[in-house]
Amino acid sequence: MKRVSIDTLRLFNFASKSNIPASHVFSQNFTSSLHHDSKLDTKTQTPPTFTSSNTQRNIGSSFICLDDKPATHHPDQVNPDEYSGDVEKIYRILRKFHSRAPKLELALQESGVVVSSDLVERVLSRCGDAGNLGYRFFAWASKQPGYRHNYQVYKSIIKILGKMRQFGAVWALIEEMRKENPELLTADAFIVLMRRFASARMVKKAIEVLDEMPKYGCEPDEHVFGCLLDALCKNGSVKEAASLFEDMRFKFTPNLKHFTSLLYGWCKEGKLMEAKFVLVQMKEAGFQPDIVVYNNLLSGYALAAKMQDAHDLLQEMKRKECDPNATSYTILIQALCSRDRMEEAMRVFADMQKNKCAADVVTYTTLISGFCKWGKIDRGYELLDSMIQQGLTPNQMTYFHILVAHEKKEQLEECLELVEEMKKIGCLPDLTIYNIVIRLACKLGEVDEGVRAWNQMESCGLAPGLDTFTIMIHGFLGQGYLIEACKYFKEMVGRGLLSAPQYGTLKELLNSLLRAEKLEMAKDVWTTIVSKGCELNVFAWTIWIHALFKVGHVKEACSYCLDMMDAGVMPQPDTFAKLMRGLKKLYNRQIAVEITDKVRKMAADRQITFKMYKRRGERDLKEKVKAKEDGRKRRARRRQWGRGQGRANIM
Repeated sequence: MKRVSIDTLRLFNFASKSNIPASHVFSQNFTSSLHHDSKLDTKTQTPPTFTSSNTQRNIGSSFICLDDKPATHHPDQVNPDEYSGDVEKIYRILRKFHSRAPKLELALQESGVVVSSDLVERVLSRCGDAGNLGYRFFAWASKQPGYRHNYQVYKSIIKILGKMRQFGAVWALIEEMRKENPELLTADAFIVLMRRFASARMVKKAIEVLDEMPKYGCEPDEHVFGCLLDALCKNGSVKEAASLFEDMRFKFTPNLKHFTSLLYGWCKEGKLMEAKFVLVQMKEAGFQPDIVVYNNLLSGYALAAKMQDAHDLLQEMKRKECDPNATSYTILIQALCSRDRMEEAMRVFADMQKNKCAADVVTYTTLISGFCKWGKIDRGYELLDSMIQQGLTPNQMTYFHILVAHEKKEQLEECLELVEEMKKIGCLPDLTIYNIVIRLACKLGEVDEGVRAWNQMESCGLAPGLDTFTIMIHGFLGQGYLIEACKYFKEMVGRGLLSAPQYGTLKELLNSLLRAEKLEMAKDVWTTIVSKGCELNVFAWTIWIHALFKVGHVKEACSYCLDMMDAGVMPQPDTFAKLMRGLKKLYNRQIAVEITDKVRKMAADRQITFKMYKRRGERDLKEKVKAKEDGRKRRARRRQWGRGQGRANIM
């Protein structure tokens, strides 16, 4: 397998010493409309830099995201190494004592660290997805004498709580800021909250933030309104955003950002007619489309597979003296790569160079991802060599696509070598890179290699996220390492990462333990979940009760069913029917009566007739049994058909 050559590495090192600037980072979103600055002259402004996006999404037909805030170094910025020791010390304490509040506070008091705003911000960042760890430290730090949170710390914790969807806690925190630090309560805090509501598709709540701002002394302006439109459009609520724009256009004067947000949203949804209507509205309001608007339209055409229209638009841009930039060409290249039209993509790349438009990291990364996606890894390495020779700095996403290609071919050694090469040129692996290595190692049965990668990741200061924990747990389960799987699962629960989307992992873990007759270990896992204060819905209880019932622990299943009802959660009808059947076989009338009485009461409180509830449970149970039997018959027919085809081929 071809590797980055030594000469290329030397050239890269020379470029780094010569301060050749790193170019744009690859992303997978549309052009961000809010990053559009209408005050800049689009003919003379410098190209904006790119920001990395979530790499776990579908990378087949991704888009470009602009950011008009290039990375700058502030001379008064604190040296990151100044706090690294204290940050790691605090992080270890939080992990060890997070479930025991008195011991946690005592350990933090005895740690000897001096609390400062920079330290608190670094610790919150170090906690990563484990938001409850960060919030515990935030609460402890606020009680320390002589210390007060600054604006950046408040903003960080609001982001963390919003990501955890603890919106009640966010409002309480904003109320606290209003009373104790009113000077820190700016519009940016509300913008963060709007974006979190929008990402959760809670449109009404996001709009309510706009209405609530005056109560806290912050009057929303066109910028805040534009941020709300942008957040809604980015998260698939463009229809609601368009309606809000029409309702509010007399209160907030429309500007270019507002129109661009709506155009961006319609293009992302593939609604080109609506996008063109917004373009007409924009021109009627006296705004001329600029490079960002044109790039959004290009993305819309690319998404709709209207490549000829995209090429025509590119020519129109040239005629109107709005010269296409690297983003414009990359959008076309990306659309062609996603459809395995690599030769056409290379022709667009050649046309780009012919027009003296310098390719950036995004362009090269897009081409590399295209070749790697279709199994042409050697071409990907050739482009990697070429971009380094051009003085461009590869980023994590550049290597990500090559690693994914190696993962598909189950080439673990190549992945490990590539990670080492990343470190040599100063491109430190991130969580997505380590996730690939850990997932492939576990898939191939090399669990020790996965654990080694996990340890390297943590030693680099990266906090394992939800995806990393899930990969590791499934890897241990696949190899039958139940004790280790339980250990990592309890660690994930302790960091507050268990939520409804992870119930699949919970189900697989509990079923694996019970199949191996590890009832006490399964009970310990469930006790951990309950004791850590995780919010358990009816689906989590159902997973646990059905898992116990499946392996014959009927009485234990009934006991936990009673606990579920004591917690105010009503069992699903099929769960009730299943338990009644099991108790009937055990001739245990006492428990059956106790469960039935509680279910009757809960049904009456919810205005449900017990007779209908019971009948529905029997029906659902029969349907599940029938579906299971049908599936078994289908699989048997497929096996029989497969054997028949095999004999026919031999003949």
